Amino acid sequence: MVHGLIEAARMSGVMAWEILWALCLGFLLSSMVEAVVSKAQMSRLLPDSSAMTIVKASALGAASSSCSYAATALARTLFRKGADFIAAIAFQFASTNLVVELSVLLAVLLGWQFMAAEFVGGPIMIALLVVMLRAVLRPRVIEAARAHAALGLTGRMEGHAAMDMSLHEGTFWEKITSRRGMTATSHYYWMDWYSLAPDIALGLVISGILAAFVPTSFWQAFFLAGHPVLARVWGPMIGPLVAVLSFVCSVGNVPLAAVLWNGGISFGGVIAFLFADLIILPILNIYRKYYGLKVAAILTGVFYVAMVGAALVVEGLFSALHLIPAHGQVVVMQETIRWNYTSALDLLFLAASAALLVRFLKTGGPAMLREMGNVPADPNAEAHSCCHEEPAAMVTMHDCCHQEPEPVLDCCRSEPVAAAAHDCCHAEPAAIKGAAPESSHRDH
Repeated sequence: MVHGLIEAARMSGVMAWEILWALCLGFLLSSMVEAVVSKAQMSRLLPDSSAMTIVKASALGAASSSCSYAATALARTLFRKGADFIAAIAFQFASTNLVVELSVLLAVLLGWQFMAAEFVGGPIMIALLVVMLRAVLRPRVIEAARAHAALGLTGRMEGHAAMDMSLHEGTFWEKITSRRGMTATSHYYWMDWYSLAPDIALGLVISGILAAFVPTSFWQAFFLAGHPVLARVWGPMIGPLVAVLSFVCSVGNVPLAAVLWNGGISFGGVIAFLFADLIILPILNIYRKYYGLKVAAILTGVFYVAMVGAALVVEGLFSALHLIPAHGQVVVMQETIRWNYTSALDLLFLAASAALLVRFLKTGGPAMLREMGNVPADPNAEAHSCCHEEPAAMVTMHDCCHQEPEPVLDCCRSEPVAAAAHDCCHAEPAAIKGAAPESSHRDH
């Protein structure tokens, strides 16, 4: 038993080291995109469920955070602000299935075929769920969901969904290389790590335990590996159900997907498992809170059918094109940590992460993290931002989110600035203390 636990810990540690640089790269690219894509206008861009709107919703989702809880909360926020319900759901699915960090991690851990399958299957799944939701959701059901959403019952990462630190002026390169752009990137980068680290850690621990204690023969029997035709159908059907019980969401389920693939689950089964991060038990409960039990039940059924259907299509398409790798061709992880390109990249990205951490700490990042779990007081207000242009007189002497007035940096600048009682985590700037009216200056 003790030896098995030690082996599980070793496997988890080796897998964590192997995927570390890929996670850092994915989060870095994602945070750069988030720094230039504003959440403020999203609800206005999603007025209906037309094909063009669904494409916009998918593109906006791909440019958002991959945290399943944050994506779910943001979809509810968009819906409350007037976005079409089906378009908001499409946005939510794209947020967790078409994001760059997932692609990088899949390519590193499982191979480019799985990355390609995720990108092919994601739009297919979104198209299927849009068609089915249009068929089953009547206007009165959607209005009931809107009324329930207006109750404001909390899920997780509500504050994360409300934060908007994007820059609105300049080219992409000008935004990213500016001081405020680097600050926004550092905030998004560490915000993603903060929100996803528990799921990543849980996924690695479960993967290590399963790899150490569950024999390959069990997985092969469970996934019907000895019956290739049945396995192609059974894998996509059982994959989402395994995900539901794993409690692991977003990129955290990739290590577990690797274990399942080595165990004999079909190619389509892996894809269906990856799709299913939005129907794990905690998120199903959030749907109930957000939209009511009836709508939550409808969403669960539609999501499952769309995931299975898309995985079956991907399985058939990649099989016809001879793109499915043999199980023995994918090396999921090394036997031990060695000095190679993986270790070099890990150290490189750890150094980059340290540089981003320094800027994050100097610009009020920790206080911003404390706001992530809070519920915005007004869901119809503009999303929280600490990187928008403000008149110099309105820039705070506070740091990003602390209460004590002191001459420190605000969250988007590098120098102490003029006094004001507004900080970047509150919606309304208070009156500037000590400021004299213009008439008094003229009298002197």
